[in-house]
Amino acid sequence: MKDNQKLDNQLCFRLYSASRLLTQAYHPLLSGFGLTYSQYLVLMVLWERDAQPVNTIAQRLYLETNTVTPMLQRMEKMGMLTRGRSKDDGRQVVVTLTDKGRELERKLECVPDKIGGKLICDTLKPETVPGLFQALDGIISNLKH
Repeated sequence: MKDNQKLDNQLCFRLYSASRLLTQAYHPLLSGFGLTYSQYLVLMVLWERDAQPVNTIAQRLYLETNTVTPMLQRMEKMGMLTRGRSKDDGRQVVVTLTDKGRELERKLECVPDKIGGKLICDTLKPETVPGLFQALDGIISNLKH
């Protein structure tokens, strides 16, 4: 077996493992609000800018609209957001936060710090995080194309 075929030598496996474990770390912080990690990401997009088209939300999360739509439907049933036709383009569905969805921003404001506290270690210090962001952004950019 070549070294480049060994699991321990795969960057993709480390990224996959870190992603899976990070998503698991969010679970106890979000489950009390009935949220999944993916739903939390949707809320974060809408907290940054409310009233966005479904396709814009999907693009922001690097997902397909047919993946995002069922999640938005569940979140609408939970009373976190509404979906309605755009006034400018009736073919476009616009997603808007409800009062409950806006209130969750305040209730979940501690989540980033709690997760961030789990990430800092001997090899990842607050001052090295921007460099990690830059490296990951480069990887994401290469993989998008």
